Amino acid sequence: MVSSSAGSVLRTLASGFRPLATVLCIASLLALAGCATAPTEYHAPALTAAERPAHNLAVFDRAWSLVNDHYFDPKFRGVDWGAMPAKYRTEAAAAADEDALYRVLNQMNAELKESHLSAFPPRRVHERTTEHQAAVGLRWQLLGGKRVVVDVVPGSPAAAAGVRLGWVATARNGAPIRDGDIYLPHVGQPVTYAFLDEHDGPRTLTLEPVLLNFVRRESHALPGGALYLRFDEFDRESLSWLSDHLKTRPPSVVIDLRSNPGGNALALSVAVAEFFEKRVPEGRLIQRSGAAREEHSLSWLSARYPGWVVLLTGRTTGSAAEIFSHVLQYHGRAKVVGQPTAGAVIYSRVWSLPGGGQIQVPIIDYLGLDGQRLEGRGVTPNVVPPAVTLTDLRAGRDPDLDAALKLLP
Repeated sequence: MVSSSAGSVLRTLASGFRPLATVLCIASLLALAGCATAPTEYHAPALTAAERPAHNLAVFDRAWSLVNDHYFDPKFRGVDWGAMPAKYRTEAAAAADEDALYRVLNQMNAELKESHLSAFPPRRVHERTTEHQAAVGLRWQLLGGKRVVVDVVPGSPAAAAGVRLGWVATARNGAPIRDGDIYLPHVGQPVTYAFLDEHDGPRTLTLEPVLLNFVRRESHALPGGALYLRFDEFDRESLSWLSDHLKTRPPSVVIDLRSNPGGNALALSVAVAEFFEKRVPEGRLIQRSGAAREEHSLSWLSARYPGWVVLLTGRTTGSAAEIFSHVLQYHGRAKVVGQPTAGAVIYSRVWSLPGGGQIQVPIIDYLGLDGQRLEGRGVTPNVVPPAVTLTDLRAGRDPDLDAALKLLP
């Protein structure tokens, strides 16, 4: 996501809610710091059964009105938005809790088929604000029908217990893990996972969730003097970190954006400038009124890095990370390696909803340098290696990185 804010209302380019993404508080380059508060676990306020319907309707009506008033396409892409209350309002009023309510809101939002149109319940808003969530520190994805661990957060309970990439998660608290399962970890409530390890041997581990930040920045040397750089968010800290590494003048860099869903719009423009001698165009922004303006990079003590650049992308590379990849690829400044990106690129703003939730509404469309929308299309890599397999993960192989190294001099 890319954000640039105005007061408490945020303008963002975001593919969704994270662990995936964080929205920053202010638009000043000198004050691009996030608005995180001290990490705490979310505790939901109690509502009586009698209070719930009125609360639900207040949230629903506010969410519908914000989309109605601010969505970037005044024709709502052919959807009869005015008919949505008749279709969803009764169901929203009957929702038994916040999660059920926000599922109804997002069913309504899905009618517009827009990546940046999402309502976030208070728990998610709290996690975004504190930049932490209760978790054991692992991510998995489906590979060959198996839930394969593809990331373990350093220092997390999962890492401390020895969980490794390529393990297969089979059960949680004694029950098979299935699509659509709703599980919300809580600090102080241990969870027991059953795994198959790298040798397909059974492992059962009881892990206690803690408050974790999933956003990472990593660097290490690669063969031939190249430098590997991974950062998971376009924000002030990552911008400074990236610039400092580029100013060491490595002969080439491989920048890993596979876990980067976006960040701050201003940080994006400054990050692009790190790779050019002068300002370069980034694309066009189209407002609800139809007015358009050209966006350009913003040089701020830029490294003006002259070396070879390869970008790694994947299906969760979103928004600002997609624009960054598109701009560098279009101007011939970088090769892109990996899987096509998420196709979630549009400017939006986040408004508060009654009870502590939020809604993100697309307000400005983005056209790439080729004159086409990236929304729904994404960035097509120059090289698309075979998708990673369970065997690759267990052997420590990274097909994307291997392909990137072949492009370097």
